[in-house]
Amino acid sequence: MIRPQEIGYTDELLADGSVHRRYEDGREEWRRRDHAHGRLVRWHDNRGASGADELLGERIVKRTLADGTVSYARDIGYGRTLWTGGETVTVNRTSFGGRMGVMLAGLGVASLAITAAHLPPLSMTPEEEEALRQQQAQSQASSGGDGGGGGAGDSGGSDGQDGGGEDWDAGWGDGQDAWSDDDFG
Repeated sequence: MIRPQEIGYTDELLADGSVHRRYEDGREEWRRRDHAHGRLVRWHDNRGASGADELLGERIVKRTLADGTVSYARDIGYGRTLWTGGETVTVNRTSFGGRMGVMLAGLGVASLAITAAHLPPLSMTPEEEEALRQQQAQSQASSGGDGGGGGAGDSGGSDGQDGGGEDWDAGWGDGQDAWSDDDFG
């Protein structure tokens, strides 16, 4: 079992439709959905970094920094996203799914253990990324659209888990600037 550093965060929806994310380690991010580029969220933080997060498929998130550096994460359910080869897990403390995950982990529920199977890829080829994008697009199409806002992101969908699959669209599915607790980890 992997024991990553846990960093919680909370999200606040701002009047302009963007989100102010506050991490427990002092980092802050301002995040905005890029409607022109589908499943892309652009962000900048209080430490001078900026970039974009993109949901690929199979719950994998691609983070591209402004300098072109790429890293990957994986949404592992219950408001948790595993980053940096398993070194860090971010936990959404805003959403019901994230709060439920923290409670269940505290009770020692084995299903919340982080294993090697949860690890995000260290690198991917452009072809592998495109295959995941296509898989995600097909999943969206077969679900009758982009999943709406109900079970999206880390909002704790109807199965009690967050994110993943065809429902993970961060609540922006209808083209509005709605927010439902998460936008890619």
